[in-house]
Amino acid sequence: MLSLQRNVALLILLLVVTGFLFSPSARGQSSPPPHEHSGPPPSMQELLKWKEVFTYEVKYSFFKLGKVQTTIVQDTTYDGQQLWWLRTKIISDPSIPFMGEEENHYNTFFVATDSLPHTRLYWRDNVDEDEFNAERYDFDYSRKKVYLSKEGEPEDTLDLTEPSTSGQLIFYYSRLFAGTDKTYSLPVYLEAEKGYIEVRNTQKTEMREYDAFASPVRTYYTDGDADIDGPFGFSGRFKAWYLADDLRIPLEAHAKVWLGNVKVRLIDYKKEPRR
Repeated sequence: MLSLQRNVALLILLLVVTGFLFSPSARGQSSPPPHEHSGPPPSMQELLKWKEVFTYEVKYSFFKLGKVQTTIVQDTTYDGQQLWWLRTKIISDPSIPFMGEEENHYNTFFVATDSLPHTRLYWRDNVDEDEFNAERYDFDYSRKKVYLSKEGEPEDTLDLTEPSTSGQLIFYYSRLFAGTDKTYSLPVYLEAEKGYIEVRNTQKTEMREYDAFASPVRTYYTDGDADIDGPFGFSGRFKAWYLADDLRIPLEAHAKVWLGNVKVRLIDYKKEPRR
């Protein structure tokens, strides 16, 4: 059962890697549709002006896998470097057969640049089992190495040849290109291996409905390929939609795993100016 719990948690993280998150079945209050914006996408610094909280619902068949909250908590320092702290809390739905209650916190300290925000430190806390730093990736750009550890014990060392991520950062990086015709390749370290996520953006728009908003909103369409060997057989083609506003809010993603197709949709969104 522990193996199944861990794999489901990894599947959730993998969809974070493609830029989207899971949430509970409870609905947030619908907000008025935001002001549409057809200009250029935001810069990283423009995104960081806001403290945003995203809630999504994932559907695989009739199952809703859990509750997720994600936000950039604050700016911080690590090893003398000014960084930002991105945190995702995942709490499983204990009603899923053989799943039980699982709570994991995924954390990334990252360098904020418009060219390629990149990870400096990533770690996972298995909160329900009191296992903190259950998994840790330390990106050392001066030595060009990524140091992996589990439960405080060294696990592996990988070569680091370019600014890279632990996956979570695509949630913000993808917004710098949504609504354009640009493509990009994001280097990702996952499951003790390095892979790439290739993303193709378009200026194609369509109206779509989301529980987070009181009326239909205009969206931009994106798709791509994940050249990674992810949990639950996640790999290959995925699709995504972003709000056509000045912040390019991630709205929806479709991904394929060996069990079938998974759909993720925004059900609640909050923002306030960062102090």
